[in-house]
Amino acid sequence: MSIERMIEDMGMAAKDASRQLRRMERDNKDAALELMADRLVQREKEIIEENSKDLSSAKEKGLTSAMIDRLTLDDKTIRSMAEGLKEVAALPDPVGEVAGMRKRPNGLVVGRVRIPLGVIGFIYESRPNVTVDAAGLCLKSGNSVILKGGSEAINSNLILAEILREALEETGLPQKAIQVIPTTDREAVGILLSLEDHVDIIIPRGGEGLIRFVTENSRIPVLKHYKGVCHVYVDEFADLKMASEICFNAKVQRPGVCNAMETMLVHDKIARDFLPSMVKRFQDAGVTIRGCPGTLAIIPEAEAAEESDWPAEFLDLILAVKIVSDMNEALDHIEKYGSNHTEAIVTKDYDRSRRFLAEVDSSVVLVNASTRFNDGNQLGLGAEIGINTSKLHAFGPMGLEELTTTKFIVYGDGQVRS
Repeated sequence: MSIERMIEDMGMAAKDASRQLRRMERDNKDAALELMADRLVQREKEIIEENSKDLSSAKEKGLTSAMIDRLTLDDKTIRSMAEGLKEVAALPDPVGEVAGMRKRPNGLVVGRVRIPLGVIGFIYESRPNVTVDAAGLCLKSGNSVILKGGSEAINSNLILAEILREALEETGLPQKAIQVIPTTDREAVGILLSLEDHVDIIIPRGGEGLIRFVTENSRIPVLKHYKGVCHVYVDEFADLKMASEICFNAKVQRPGVCNAMETMLVHDKIARDFLPSMVKRFQDAGVTIRGCPGTLAIIPEAEAAEESDWPAEFLDLILAVKIVSDMNEALDHIEKYGSNHTEAIVTKDYDRSRRFLAEVDSSVVLVNASTRFNDGNQLGLGAEIGINTSKLHAFGPMGLEELTTTKFIVYGDGQVRS
């Protein structure tokens, strides 16, 4: 069978499975998620054996240690995946939630009910634990999913999909609700992106190159974010001790993620009080500082920032620092170089915090808190499938509710339109 025919068949099967999922109650879905969690732990040895094949191949190909770390599944990771499924099972089910019922003058009762998106095509890189996370979220929200992981994780993804599908069958849910494309051929992604009759939404998760390829080649709507160029603006009315803790956490706690701070903006009036101790703390943690001319005047040992540093997503212990003359300049900088992902202000001034919240056009805007909180779990969603910065149909972390939409429902007693 050709790859094109195989993937088209998967699309048709996913569409049929999504229809079956519409009539499944929460108890059915939760039972499947709980069994999936148990099976992952029970078959831990098999998972690790298949994962070892991917790890051996990755080392032969010279993948970086960071990539290999993301690829690795061990007993701790597997148990974490199982716990994640149980947590999703415990979350409220958004499907079927009715909102805003109202009676029209002609007697019609009109409302909205929350429904699944349908079939989700999920394209991602490296981390095989994402296979389980995405599958669990899609199932709970009533969606079927076609998963296309990176070639480096093919063996891990296939064994995980097998375990998940067996749990679906044992609990009476359609097996084809969760499918992994079983090939490393790059042609597979292009074919999946063409299945507009069978797939409702594409969600890519990975590097900017992957996401741009998906966006440019998809005939299906794409929910995505290209990169996270996140800023913290330290205002002239900031508590400097608080600002130091927030900025350090935003940059250093986990620098290789999309919600890490990449540029720190500092008001000119507090720059000389704030920067020397803050930069020393960064440098002691191994952070390279790339500063504007004003920053270099205070911190002469810093590297000179180039224009390319302001829109850069470093994903590393590198930080761009710019001194701004006022809040207007900070807002203009964020507007020009930001990526609509995450921005924060540190200030004790209430009016400035309100202005920052109102004017910054990003999926999460924070006052006196680290950018690292742009995360579904941290924001109370329970879990997330990714972060969307394209605004349609969701903006920010996508949890269960964001994997649904609404349709109108209308109750009448014989009304006809005149």
